[in-house]
Amino acid sequence: MVFVRTTPPRPVDVTGVFPELAPLARPAIRLHPRPGSPSVGESSVGGPLLWPVEEPWPHCEASHLHRDSGFRQSPDDVRLIRRMRARRHGDHGGRGGMTPEEEAAKERNAAMLAERLDAGPPLPADCPVPMLPVAQLYLRDVPLLRPPGQADLLQVLWCPYDHDPNWKPSTALFWRSAAEVGDILAPPPEPYEVNYEGYVPEPCVLAPEAITEYPNSLDLSPQMLLMVEDWSRWQAAGADVDSSYAEYPRDFYDVHLADAPGWKAGGWPPWGRTDPNPRYCTVCDVRMVPLLTIASFEWDGGEGHSWAPHEEQAAAYAANTAGHCCGQDPSQPTKVEVGSTDNMQIYVCPTSPEHPHTDLIQ
Repeated sequence: MVFVRTTPPRPVDVTGVFPELAPLARPAIRLHPRPGSPSVGESSVGGPLLWPVEEPWPHCEASHLHRDSGFRQSPDDVRLIRRMRARRHGDHGGRGGMTPEEEAAKERNAAMLAERLDAGPPLPADCPVPMLPVAQLYLRDVPLLRPPGQADLLQVLWCPYDHDPNWKPSTALFWRSAAEVGDILAPPPEPYEVNYEGYVPEPCVLAPEAITEYPNSLDLSPQMLLMVEDWSRWQAAGADVDSSYAEYPRDFYDVHLADAPGWKAGGWPPWGRTDPNPRYCTVCDVRMVPLLTIASFEWDGGEGHSWAPHEEQAAAYAANTAGHCCGQDPSQPTKVEVGSTDNMQIYVCPTSPEHPHTDLIQ
């Protein structure tokens, strides 16, 4: 059975109301990650990587001054606790006895905490940390990637510790040709513990969907912004927009018509937490372009659930109406949280994807 997720048509044809926006259209691919058991031969979020056994696993060499952050759990314990929450949620919040596996995890965490309190940080701040898989994208699934040479696979990893000055995970990109990978490294090393539960992605399969995006209002020129804020333009075009937006039509544009929320490749930046902050290549000074958006949520609460796929509209509506429990929000399948439930966008140089990338929380 093919896994499909389909974005509903936008409530208004934005270029029908504002033909001036048509030249600003950009292709994007919503990845639609959903919990599953991906293989190394599949595109995924948080899944296993097609990693050559002869190639050293990447480690973060930076100083990790936040090791003693107070959050003291290993990636395995984070995953186990999530399963406990899901089981209890499926049991309608029941408080039945713990399974033997859960009892063992509880004892292991307690022992590790006692050891840390007695002996201090088990590893020095400058000890390299194994990086965690974040995403693996095959060109066949995400054709708008621009890999170097004969590469057809992008692998994204990060260090699960906050890094100064912006308190976010440090990211690493690897491009490779899948056909050139022989024996595969399994299992890869994992960090002793993580800085934050939201830095451990849940294994997810993908249902890539090509869409067209338009810029957030913060990316519009002053003239175009005035145009979008002109309620008479919406009325003259016969746009079916609730009159409650008459005072702030810009909000309707940003929530329903501009850039899509969620994990995606390409497209426009999801500004809002910060004002537009262009990134420039440190090698050739060319303005960089969005490669991948790592999102805390697949769609926003409230009216933002209009971006929920057709196949999940009922679940999105129910969660929006009744709330969610035990971390089982249908709009957060990856369990990733960056910033204050924001987005991390990875940028690359359009001239050469081999130039150093950069990232930004927004």
